[in-house]
Amino acid sequence: MRVAVIGGGPGGLYTAVLAKKLSPEWEITVWERDPRDAAFGFGVVFSDETLGGIAQADPEVFAAMEAEFARWSDIDIHYGGEIRTSGGHGFAALDRNRLREILQKRCAELGVDVRYSTPAPPVGQLSAEYDLVVAADGVRSATREAHAESFGVQLDERTCRYIWLSTDLVFEAFTFIVEERDFGVLQVHAYPYDDKRSTFIVEIEEGAWRRAGFAALADREFARGESDEAAVRLCEEILADHLDGHRLIPNASRWITFSTVRTSSWSHGNVVLLGDAAHTAHFSIGSGTKLAMEDALALVANLHEHPTVAEALAVYEAERRPAVESVQRAAQASLEWFETVGRYTGQDPDRFAFNLLTRSRRVTYDNLRARDAAFIDAIDPESAGVPPMFRPMRLGALTLRNRVVVPPLATFTAVDGMPGAFPHAQLAAQALGGAGLVLAGMTAVSPDGRATAGCPGLWTDEQEAAWRSTVEAIRRISDTPLGIQLTHAGRRGSTTTPGPNGIGLPLGHDGWPTLAASPLAWDEGYPVPREATPADLAAVTADFAGAAARADRAGFDVLELQFGHGHLVSGFLSPLTNHRTDAYGGSLAGRLRLPLEVLSAVRTAWPAGKPLIVRISATEWAEGGTTEAEVVEICRALAAAGADAVDVSTGEVVAHQKPPYGRSYQTPFADLVRNATGIPTIAVGAVSTHDDVNSILMAGRADLVAVGRAHLHDPLWTLHAAADQGYTGPGARWPEPWRPGSRKPPGPRGDRVPPRLELLRAETVPVHRRWRPGPAARPLPATASR
Repeated sequence: MRVAVIGGGPGGLYTAVLAKKLSPEWEITVWERDPRDAAFGFGVVFSDETLGGIAQADPEVFAAMEAEFARWSDIDIHYGGEIRTSGGHGFAALDRNRLREILQKRCAELGVDVRYSTPAPPVGQLSAEYDLVVAADGVRSATREAHAESFGVQLDERTCRYIWLSTDLVFEAFTFIVEERDFGVLQVHAYPYDDKRSTFIVEIEEGAWRRAGFAALADREFARGESDEAAVRLCEEILADHLDGHRLIPNASRWITFSTVRTSSWSHGNVVLLGDAAHTAHFSIGSGTKLAMEDALALVANLHEHPTVAEALAVYEAERRPAVESVQRAAQASLEWFETVGRYTGQDPDRFAFNLLTRSRRVTYDNLRARDAAFIDAIDPESAGVPPMFRPMRLGALTLRNRVVVPPLATFTAVDGMPGAFPHAQLAAQALGGAGLVLAGMTAVSPDGRATAGCPGLWTDEQEAAWRSTVEAIRRISDTPLGIQLTHAGRRGSTTTPGPNGIGLPLGHDGWPTLAASPLAWDEGYPVPREATPADLAAVTADFAGAAARADRAGFDVLELQFGHGHLVSGFLSPLTNHRTDAYGGSLAGRLRLPLEVLSAVRTAWPAGKPLIVRISATEWAEGGTTEAEVVEICRALAAAGADAVDVSTGEVVAHQKPPYGRSYQTPFADLVRNATGIPTIAVGAVSTHDDVNSILMAGRADLVAVGRAHLHDPLWTLHAAADQGYTGPGARWPEPWRPGSRKPPGPRGDRVPPRLELLRAETVPVHRRWRPGPAARPLPATASR
C-alpha cells in the first residue's frame, strides 16, 4: 500500500503515524510546503472523549501530549463589569506547534517519509502513482478545489470579523469577554495552552469592526505570514483592562471571516478529504485540530478493517459524517449566537452567562446542574424548588400555571367540519396532562378554508355547539385553559390527510377551489389557486371575525390565528408567494395589510381580556424569503394591532423549502423576536425534553414552549416531566383520581442496594479547577462560583 498525504499539520501527520503503526510495511509519504520548524497557530483544545481515542490508538503520542497539557475545568464569563464562573467542564490544551513536533518525532520513529519545504505534486499525479491520497491541506484545500464538483463543495461565508492571537497573560480558565463599546459589541474567546501563553481570539461584527477603525487599518494587501500589527496594537488598547499590562502576540494574524465548509462527498476515486479540507466548525465550539485527528483515527481504522480502498473510504465517511455534522450543527448555533450577541446585552449577568453557556444547545439546564449545581443555584435562586417550566406566566388577563403549551395537533377526524369524539378525547387527555395551555388545532373559518375534508370548522351554529359541549365537558374535570387555532388554508387546502412528510396530496375532483395571494400552485401536480379579490379578502376577514365570536361563545380561553405554514394569510406575508401589485402586495407594508385587517377584526370580536396569539412562519427556509429584519417588523405590527404573543414557527410556506431539521431547530427565531421586540413568544419545533424546555426559558429565548409530538406520545408528558424533576408544586397539578400515580413506579431491581466494593474510594474530582502552572492546579474557592 502506497499512501500520499498532502499537508503536514496535525491531521496529516497523525494519519501517517496511525497508518504506519498499524501497517509498518506501507509506504507513506507526507508533503508539507513549510519548513519543519515553521511556527503557525497557537493553542488547540481537546475533549476528554477525543483524548481517550488518542490514548488508545497511540499511547506514545498521548503520553507526550499529556506531559504538556494545560488542564482546567472552569469557564469564566466577563460581562457587564462582573464575572460568572461555571465549573465541571474539563479542558485540555497545548501549543499547536508542540503538537506538530510530537507528531513529527513520532513519524520519524516509525519511518514515515515527511518532505518539508516541499509542495505536493498535482493531485492527479499523486492519484495515479499512489493507492490512496489523503488531502489534509486545510480550509483552503487545493485538492478540494481541483475536484470541487465531485466533492460537492458548499461554503457558508460569514461577515463577522475575528483575529487569532496569543498573549503572555496566562488565563486560569476558558474565558469569554463580552463588552459593549461606543462602536458596538466586542467579544474575546481566550484559554491557556501552556505555562507561558494563552490563545486570545477577538471577534467583532462587521459594522462595529468598521466603526472601531479596524477596516482602515486592514485596507491593504498583507504578505503571507505577515500580521496586521496596527490592529493588534488597537486591540491591546481597547482590551487593556483585561490584559493587565500584558501584550498581544501575533502570528500571521489579521482580520478574517469564518467559512463553514461542507462537502456532499469526502472522496473522489482514491482521493479522500480529511479535517478542514472536508469540513469546518466554528472556533467557538470546536477545534479543527480535534476533528482532524478524529478523522485520522476513523480513516486509518477503516483502511485496516476493509479489503479495498473504495470500501474503506465509503465506510469511513458513513461512520464519521454524522459525528461531524452533529458538531457542525452545534457550531452553527454557537456561531450565530456570537454574530448576534448584541441581542442579549440587555440581559442581566446571570441570564447572560446561562445564555452563553447553552448557546449551542448541546449544554443544557440539567447538564449545567450536573456539572456545577452551585452555579445554577447562584444564577437561578428558584431552581431548587421550581424548575423554569413550572413557573407561572400572565398572558393577557389569564395566568398560566406553567410555561408548557400543547400546540394545535390536528386529528383529521371531522366530518363536514364537525369535531367528533376523537378531538374531544384528545383535548380532555391533554387538559388532564398538566400543561399550562392546550390548543385545539387547524379549525377552518369557512368550508373552503379547510386544509382537508377531515378538518374541523367553526362557521356554523352546529359546530359552535359541538365545541361548546367539548369545552364544558372538559371544564368538569380540569381547569386547564383551552384555546383554539383558527385558519384559512388557502392554497394549502383541498388535500388529502397529510402523510409522514406533513404534506397532503391534492383531492382532485373531490376537492374544492382554493384561494391565495397569487395564482401559484403549491407544487407540481397541485391545482393553481384563484388570486383573491378585494371582495374575497373582505369575506375572509369577516369569516375570521365570525369564527372568533363563536370561539368565545363556545367557552375557549385563548385564540390563536394561523398566519404561518403557507396558509392563506401566510401567503400574503411571504414575498415568495405574494406577487401582487395592488395594495395587498409589494412592500412589507402591503404584504401586512391583510394580516392586520384580519387581526383587527378578530380583536374586535374577541374579548379584550382573553389572550390572542398569532402563529407565523419566521422563515421559509428558501432563498428570497422573509428576512430577519422583516420578521421583527411583522411581529411589532402584530403586537401593535392586538396580539398578546407570537407563536414563532417556520417553514411549510413553499414546497422547495430546505429546513435544517434537528432538536429545537426553530427556537432561534423565537429568540430573535423576543429579544428584538420584547413581545412574548412561544418556541416550537422538535422540543421534546423537559431539559430543553428549561434551557430555552432560563436563557430567555422564549416565554412559553410548545411541546407537540411528545404530547402525542405521552398526553401526560408535563406531569411526568414534573415527576422526573421531583417537582410537586402548583405548577403541575395531578388530577386527584390519578394522584397515586404521581410518583414514578419502581423499575426492575429498583429496590436493590448495591454493596460497597471499593477498599479505597476514588478521589473526588473538584468541580472548579483553574490552570495555575506549577506543582498542581488548585481548586477554585467555593465563594468564587458566582
